[in-house]
Amino acid sequence: MGPQGQYQQHPQHQHQQQHPQHAQQGAYPSQGQPQGQGGLDPQQQAPPQRAFDYEDVEDRDGVRLSWNVFAGSRIESTRTVVPIAAVRHPPGSSPHQCRPPRSPRCADVLTPFPDHPQLYTPLKERADLPPVLYEPVTCKTCRAILNPYCQIDVRGKLWICPFCLQRNAFPPHYKDISSNNLPAELLPKYTTIEYTLSRPAQVPPIFLYVVDTCLDEDDLKALKALKETIIVSLSLLPPQALVGLITYGTMAQVHELGYSECPKSFVFRGSKEYSTKQITEMLGLTAAIRPGGPGGPAPPNAPPPTVQGAARFLLPISQVEYGLTNVLENLQKDAWPVASDKRAQRCTGVAMSVAVGLMESSFPNTGARIMLFAGGPATEGPGMVVGVELREPIRSHHDIERDNVRYFKRASKFYESLARRAAQNGHAIDVYAGCLDQVGLLEMKSLANYTNGYMILADSFNMSLFKQSFQRVFVKDEQGHLQMGFNATFDVQTTKELKVSGLIGHAISANKKSNWVGETEIGLGQTSAWKICSLSPKTSNALYFEVVTPAGQPLQPGARGMIQFVTHYQHSSGQYRLRVTTIARNFAEAGHPSISENFDQEAAAVLMARIAVFKAEIDDSPDVLRWLDRMLIRLCQKFAEYRKDDPSSFRLNENFMIYPQFMFHLRRSQFLQVFNNSPDETAYYRHILNSEDVNNSLVMIQPTLMSYALEQPPEAVLLDSISIQPETVLLLDTFFHILIFHGETVAQWRRAGYHEQEGYENLAKLLDDPKEDAQDLLLDRFPIPRYVVTDQGGSQARFLLSKLNPSTTHVSGTSQYGGAPQGAAIFTDDVSLQIFMEHLKKRVGCALSKPFHAVTDRSFVPLLTDSP
Repeated sequence: MGPQGQYQQHPQHQHQQQHPQHAQQGAYPSQGQPQGQGGLDPQQQAPPQRAFDYEDVEDRDGVRLSWNVFAGSRIESTRTVVPIAAVRHPPGSSPHQCRPPRSPRCADVLTPFPDHPQLYTPLKERADLPPVLYEPVTCKTCRAILNPYCQIDVRGKLWICPFCLQRNAFPPHYKDISSNNLPAELLPKYTTIEYTLSRPAQVPPIFLYVVDTCLDEDDLKALKALKETIIVSLSLLPPQALVGLITYGTMAQVHELGYSECPKSFVFRGSKEYSTKQITEMLGLTAAIRPGGPGGPAPPNAPPPTVQGAARFLLPISQVEYGLTNVLENLQKDAWPVASDKRAQRCTGVAMSVAVGLMESSFPNTGARIMLFAGGPATEGPGMVVGVELREPIRSHHDIERDNVRYFKRASKFYESLARRAAQNGHAIDVYAGCLDQVGLLEMKSLANYTNGYMILADSFNMSLFKQSFQRVFVKDEQGHLQMGFNATFDVQTTKELKVSGLIGHAISANKKSNWVGETEIGLGQTSAWKICSLSPKTSNALYFEVVTPAGQPLQPGARGMIQFVTHYQHSSGQYRLRVTTIARNFAEAGHPSISENFDQEAAAVLMARIAVFKAEIDDSPDVLRWLDRMLIRLCQKFAEYRKDDPSSFRLNENFMIYPQFMFHLRRSQFLQVFNNSPDETAYYRHILNSEDVNNSLVMIQPTLMSYALEQPPEAVLLDSISIQPETVLLLDTFFHILIFHGETVAQWRRAGYHEQEGYENLAKLLDDPKEDAQDLLLDRFPIPRYVVTDQGGSQARFLLSKLNPSTTHVSGTSQYGGAPQGAAIFTDDVSLQIFMEHLKKRVGCALSKPFHAVTDRSFVPLLTDSP
């Protein structure tokens, strides 16, 4: 039983279930529902109202918005503190900015808070959304695409674009349109629709493997396991896909798979940096040759344009699977000798430079994946992150903070330049790290962040965590196609009341200057289009918007803001597809209750987390935590009910009640606290957060905790130290770890073997139920989380204790909920949620002119302080 009162913690259920805050909140009024038909009657602009919840909208459109009713003016929208934004998922189902920061101080970057953030998943899967087999109809003025929110005149065969109000005629093949015969894109349920375009991709998807052969002597099993895993993946590729292989150790070798007489490869020195021109010349690659001759049209059924010589290295898997399998099976550990006091000479930078150079010279602007398998850090040549001497440790967070890093800046700049070149050509780069030590993921993070490639961090390539995660990269849909999009462009268009502030996710700017680009810049700003090299059904992007309507301008009846997301991508089947999502939300006058009633605190927490991580990437300073505190204080001052200088009067309605709790756990999370994590781990965690949707991101910020007891059904419990009881089993899901924790008494029973004896079937069930639920969590999780089983007092119990709210500590002696001690005491100086909320209430209720200082957390940053 959780603590009673206004500000008790709220446990989350397992991620696949509805969150408890939704169960408490119930349904909300819909905003801006589409109209399916009608004449040009202005009264039609007032949308019908019906009940819906945020997860229904997410299932239909792949969108979660922080605010589902928009403030009517720029000033009032800014006062709502949390921006208008969307989390957006991709077609078929998401923080590193590619421009340098303009200011070295995090507090000075992104100070203007965006008005309306959103999360959007472009490829969000829908069983009732088959792609339509015709071209979209576009507005002749603004190029917006026909959608259910358009006003139509079935008699005059006209439609009005809701973005620019331009009158357009339907194309001739829409001549039979009527009130009872509407195309799919005008039906209200198809606010998201996918078009299969008539122009096929000229080149099939390309997969280039870059394999590290420089593994340690005691990790030879890992090389064997890696080879077997790659061989299995070959059978999962589309038969028309092109495939290539580069291996590297002290030297980098490009394997000529087209030479069948014997194994043949081109060798590059590992200590030398090569330009694209040098790589092209050494590999014998020349300019693209079109089958119809230079400048001439290609004949019917002609093969795609190719680069002369490229076919020696990149061939269809159906032709070279046998030969490539033989090359992989015979692959040996790098033969260069390694002294006992030295690291292996590993030229990761040269191998990636050759891979990017080969791809950009052979197949520019084509869907492709470069898959890097790194078994250790780069120790020579461009991109090296540590020297070969073992006595020289690889950089730590402390070294980076003190600027005691010899290779960091040069290596980061080198990999960033490679990432930018790959992203501009539509080539995704995956980084798979299999090593107990760091491999330089921090320096190489831009490879995956700029191109939306996958990133997996494992202790060894022999671990099931890596093997199963890698296999899930090649998961297929019901038609047998890879659930993978390539070489995508992502456009956003808005009505005149809204402007785009930017995107936070794994993409690069397409530098598209349009009328709907706002002044405020968030993440990748100053553009309304982005390039995303790879898409999956789980890819999510955070979009941020601002209201530009001047204060004092009256709202028109039924006024609403509209946003259209357009994703153009290459499907794994070889077709080009266009996914279009159009959403609309009402505007409301300042102070109208519908604004606060339609606040999505879950989406808001995730969108705030993305901004905080973006800031932390620029400057890992306490300014990020202070910024989070200021935003939380301002939000509570705007929407809480309280009497000045009376903390006991503080109240938040149910739409905001759990938001402070999310912020508390976000401050303590591995995304903002680097203590006890390596720089590689921090880069990995932040990459995953910027990829996932709302539900998975919330699990990362505030993990879920389930409790199992004898003769009782499982229940979600507080993420709190009071939940540790001797006769219970806990199941913790942090997204990155799934942990089963046996209470002290249960552990004793298990060690005594009672569960194996007759008459103790209930104990056996108690031990088995968490394992079954853990397997359910593992079914569709990517990457595969670490699976840990531990007992109270065990060394691995730290994974649980570090996530719990320390309501009972070694100092307090009693639970901070009051009464006798409950649960297990946690040895920490961290602030508990109860103290955090007490100080928040004091800070919100006191006059802004009064100074306030709270207790400190593990990073010794003042909590809930407000700078001028």
